[in-house]
Amino acid sequence: MRNLDKYKGILPAFYACYDSGGNVSPEAVQKLTQYFIDKKVKGIYVNGSSGECIYLSVEERKRILENVMAVARGKLTVICHVACNNTRDSMELAAHAEACGVDAVAAIPPIYFHLPEHAMAQYWNDISSAAPDTDFVIYNIPQLAGVALTAPLFAKMRENPRVIGVKNSSMPVQDIQMFRQQAGEEYIIFNGPDEQFISGRIIGAEGGIGGTYGVMPELFLRMDGLLAGGKLAEARELQYAANEVIYKMCSAHGNMYAVIKEILRINEALDLGGVRLPLAPLAEEDRAVCEEAAAMICAAREKHGTVYSD
Repeated sequence: MRNLDKYKGILPAFYACYDSGGNVSPEAVQKLTQYFIDKKVKGIYVNGSSGECIYLSVEERKRILENVMAVARGKLTVICHVACNNTRDSMELAAHAEACGVDAVAAIPPIYFHLPEHAMAQYWNDISSAAPDTDFVIYNIPQLAGVALTAPLFAKMRENPRVIGVKNSSMPVQDIQMFRQQAGEEYIIFNGPDEQFISGRIIGAEGGIGGTYGVMPELFLRMDGLLAGGKLAEARELQYAANEVIYKMCSAHGNMYAVIKEILRINEALDLGGVRLPLAPLAEEDRAVCEEAAAMICAAREKHGTVYSD
């Protein structure tokens, strides 16, 4: 029987951590991992979109995971995104992730060329074969990958016994319903778009993986608890508050992850560096946006609390 309970809950997407020279910082990776342990989230999603994966080398991605696992082992569920834009590198990262002891590997479809579904399935299955003792999560993000997970492709992938579910980052929340109905209780569907967390959870997602969770984990943990406790109105109010923070962060000139890292510096004294080009770094006028968003998070924590209990 699959152990899906370890995936149910709040799993922040892990951010790329750099030193002052723009190189991966093992020290910052370890500090960010400990931060998530201290915040009591269920797990983390490493080397995904929020981790700037497509701008990192294979060796950098290995170094990040190794430093995550040095701190997280046994304390957090770890899902490692391993997709590269070729099968060989993806398989190398999958094998490395399994050797490091992750709970699951995940992969987007190959980008740029729009491959037929049988080629996408082969790509995912090849990656999974390199980590034969590790769960596999399909990452569906059509707005960035350019191709979507369809019902027939999902059915084909469920022939692979290592496939346990989908990280669904498509915007229609109905997709979560369809994947849930199609797969049943033996698979887990993760909500991807943070702005619709409670909608995704209500319609069938049992976990959430999000790029903004890390800057305000308490808000999403409480949201999840409120839903579990049947407090829908309170959960909705908190979702609105989190969304206002997201809208504020997205209003900056620089990339949202540059804003997030600055907020973590302000609120949590975490120095994770900037973002890797060609992502837009913070502009001077973004400092006010970061300060405002940081204050909004603190105000939401104070108003709504950080822990849910009956």
